[in-house]
Amino acid sequence: MSVTRRHPDWIKVRAPGGAAFAETRHVVNELGLHTVCEEAHCPNLGECWGNRTATFMLLGEVCTRNCGFCAVAHGRPQPVDPEEPRRVAEGVARLGLQHVVVTSVDRDDLPDGGAEQFARTATEIKRLVPGCTVEVLVPDFRPDPTAIERVVEAPIDILNHNLETVPRLYKRVRPGATYARSLGLLEQAKQHRPGVLTKTGFMLGLGEEQGELLAVFDAIAAVGCDILTLGQYLRPTAAHLPVERYVPPAEFEALRVQALRAGFRHVESGPLVRSSYHAWRHVQ
Repeated sequence: MSVTRRHPDWIKVRAPGGAAFAETRHVVNELGLHTVCEEAHCPNLGECWGNRTATFMLLGEVCTRNCGFCAVAHGRPQPVDPEEPRRVAEGVARLGLQHVVVTSVDRDDLPDGGAEQFARTATEIKRLVPGCTVEVLVPDFRPDPTAIERVVEAPIDILNHNLETVPRLYKRVRPGATYARSLGLLEQAKQHRPGVLTKTGFMLGLGEEQGELLAVFDAIAAVGCDILTLGQYLRPTAAHLPVERYVPPAEFEALRVQALRAGFRHVESGPLVRSSYHAWRHVQ
């Protein structure tokens, strides 16, 4: 039986507020956009929106999968909105972003898993804001093994796909995914377009062991992945997977050093780190 745990003292977040936060919320609402910041209950929403930045979520707010760690709603999604790429690009322009992260819900109902919507959105952003670097945080495109090629052929700068946890925990944490498929996606992206930066991330505190993590670091670095993010899993609601352990900041720093030794170009590691948290720093 799981035990409800209180967050330790090092888990502290900034409360939402201020003029910049209000402006970000206004832009998101006025353009009818979805953000993973809101839908996934991100602890960094106050800080990021307070800096006039948000991670846009394509293809609606309903996911076709039901992962035990994720707060995004699951069920039957709405039809694809053909105007969404243009509205996202307008949001990027209005917020003055120089780096943007675009993600999506899983859309296993679509033949390409949503790859075309990612490509169209990247194209629209580059058309409207040519100097903005575009990072896409993609699902595994399970229906179409060639979909990732469509995405990396688009004008993106960073291809991100999170492995989330170690292979042993996949059935519990990511029941609709497989470790081999996710690792293969990162390898395929790099092979198809060697110049694109690739990135992945993990949640810690779900029951993984250090030896498992270090083995996965080596495997990911071996397929040419450039950037790694490591953060603490935080339980969104009592219906989600429990936190097995809170990883102290010193351990996050030690893992960062070990991951750099494995061959990553940049590693962001800390309790509140998320894939898109301070993402512009990951590519500098």
